[in-house]
Amino acid sequence: MIELSRALTPADPRNAELRQAGAKAVLVGPPAPPALPFEVVESKIRVPALAAGTVSRTALVNRLRAAGAFPLVLVVAPAGYGKSTLLSQWAHRDVRPFAWVSLDEGDDDPVTLLQHVAAALDRVEPLPSSALEPLTPDRRPAPARALQRLGAAIGARRAPFVLVLDGADLLSGDSIAALGTLVGHIPAGSMIVLAGRVVPELPIAALRAGGPLLELGPYELALSRREAELLLRAARLELDDGEINELVERTEGWAAGLYLTALAARAESDERPDVRSVTGADRYLADYFRSEYLSHLELERLTFLRRSSVLETMSGPLCDAVLDRKGSALELASLERESLFVVPLDRHRGAYRYHHLFRDVLRQELEDRERELVPVLNQRAADWFEAQGDDEATLDYSHAAGNEASAARILSSIAMPVAASGRVASVESWLDRFDDEALERHPEVAVEGSRIHALRGRPEQAEAWLAAAERGVPANGKGAGTRACIDVLRAAMCAEGPERMLERTTAALAKLPREHPWRPWALVVDGTAHLLLGEDADADRVFTEAAAASAQPESHALALSERSLLAAGHDDERAEALALEAQCLIEDRELGAYPTAALDLAATARALLRHGRWDEARRQLTVTQRLAPFLTHAIPWLSVQVRLELARAYVTLRDRNAAHALLDEARAILVLRPALGVLAEQVAVLEDEIEAMPEAAGGGTSGLTRAELRLLPLLSTHLSFREIGERLFVSRNTIKTQAISVYRKLGVSSRSDAIARAAELGLVDASVGSAVSEPAGDMQSAAY
Repeated sequence: MIELSRALTPADPRNAELRQAGAKAVLVGPPAPPALPFEVVESKIRVPALAAGTVSRTALVNRLRAAGAFPLVLVVAPAGYGKSTLLSQWAHRDVRPFAWVSLDEGDDDPVTLLQHVAAALDRVEPLPSSALEPLTPDRRPAPARALQRLGAAIGARRAPFVLVLDGADLLSGDSIAALGTLVGHIPAGSMIVLAGRVVPELPIAALRAGGPLLELGPYELALSRREAELLLRAARLELDDGEINELVERTEGWAAGLYLTALAARAESDERPDVRSVTGADRYLADYFRSEYLSHLELERLTFLRRSSVLETMSGPLCDAVLDRKGSALELASLERESLFVVPLDRHRGAYRYHHLFRDVLRQELEDRERELVPVLNQRAADWFEAQGDDEATLDYSHAAGNEASAARILSSIAMPVAASGRVASVESWLDRFDDEALERHPEVAVEGSRIHALRGRPEQAEAWLAAAERGVPANGKGAGTRACIDVLRAAMCAEGPERMLERTTAALAKLPREHPWRPWALVVDGTAHLLLGEDADADRVFTEAAAASAQPESHALALSERSLLAAGHDDERAEALALEAQCLIEDRELGAYPTAALDLAATARALLRHGRWDEARRQLTVTQRLAPFLTHAIPWLSVQVRLELARAYVTLRDRNAAHALLDEARAILVLRPALGVLAEQVAVLEDEIEAMPEAAGGGTSGLTRAELRLLPLLSTHLSFREIGERLFVSRNTIKTQAISVYRKLGVSSRSDAIARAAELGLVDASVGSAVSEPAGDMQSAAY
């Protein structure tokens, strides 16, 4: 109620009844505006004060301050997005006066609404008595007449103002009709702002079409990374950049979610809070969701939310199938309208998802109340996605349903094309779900994992997974396709020499149908067997078939690279054309980080050297050498081929030490895999050519030895000294000694400074020097 201690103006007829009732006027400060002929709650028409430590929303406030052309502004988002805080900050920074009304459920009455609006506007500029008289309680308030007069008074105002109705979504029926009339009377230069958890029941579509309308939703209200950092700091939580970025992504910039996550993390451990361990199911967040939303829902809607939470994304047909019901599309649209943390994924309202944290608490509710339904719901989802031809979604939901056989079947059918298209990380995440026993039960999965490990330079893991596949293949003749894949991979590992390699690929190709995803890779390995045997014509024929038959860019690019090497020296134009074709494919499919791309990168570097483009060639060589740690004896022929090509390039550059270092690596692989046919001979021939080269004059390599030059590119990675030693087949102590020697010769004291200095000298690519970061610990650390 407006305080009666405010000064009253005796001449104003609105004060007569109050004087007769014995009200006493007490002057406090400057004269206050006259009291109104009706009662309102003072706190409801006051602009909220800004709490200390509130994160400033400067960008949004400036956007609102500049939005004078918008007579209507909608600010709609779930609880905790800072709607009232934003509008309060705007009110304190705008030159225009603000009339503020905070609405609640009790204000859903046209007379009550108009009384509060009139009181708020009267604070900005006194309203004429004619606009207030119809709202006087003892004169039987006339809503229609009051609305007409108040609207006319609003429209007649010349000084711009902003009217905020915070909680406008709580209005309905006649109150909404009255609100719509008020919106139509807002004069030019003034604004009416409607804020709430859901869109008010106004004809929003018509308003959008009829004039300028500014809408701010969860996306616009989400905190930026910098704003999130300030909020977390106010909550006494200091995080590193990676943790902040991850938390902003997980909370989707929801201010309340960020703050509650900070509280939960600090409650767990005030010294070392772990925000990554906090989910929406944590008690701080779960209690918030339950008190603000879930506790107010009807059982049917709550059941829909819980059971649909198994789904990453939702659509009407999918939810109908999984929940065994009808009308899910309408339910999802209703949930979105009511801002129940449902995020639309397209403009057609065909697909949705839950806010990450909201889904967490819903899934926990499902586990607590209907655990037995979890596998059932996931299996229904898997069946639906399989019917739609979505293999990856089928795989995910089969895993979630505990259907190991279905997951293995899908994984074995898509692992090769998905990995070969540039998404090897996705395949590795799928493979991680299978333990050792599961691999033996599903050898078709084990052989896929073995190939991934081999191509990523992990020989021990590749052998272990391949052995599991061999143990799991039935002896009764079943699983012929898996047996053929095992033969291809054994051939690629080339532990038994090129003759046996060719026998295995020949047998495998006879069993693999043309549409089998492993066939292009089998052809590449078969062509390599011919190459190692010195049968260049047969090798080129098979590589040509592999390139033509392959819908998989990785095998296709590798086949083209092999053909380019075969053509080099006797048809350089053809060699360059093939290398360029492979390069375009690698760049188009973003395969540049794949070890199989190294062969084309090296071939392209040699082509650049033939054209005298020295700087470009050096950069290309540096990029290629970054892939060298992944080229181990797991796929020995590819690893040796790449090093041979790099060494030949350095011979052209007259860099004897660098060429020697690469041949040292090739010989180390040959020690473990000696039967590599013509490659061993090529290493020996190139060694003789290098020995015949004159020593470089002038200390062009800064006095670094071959071993130290070999170490330089690896120092730019995040590999530890122990891991580098494993790549180069030497001990950790040897690597440490070499590194200290490199630092001394280059006049530096750290790993990052060594790379920067090497870049200045042209020993590594200049971009490496600016990109490398120091691993944990210094050069003396026992971890390195």
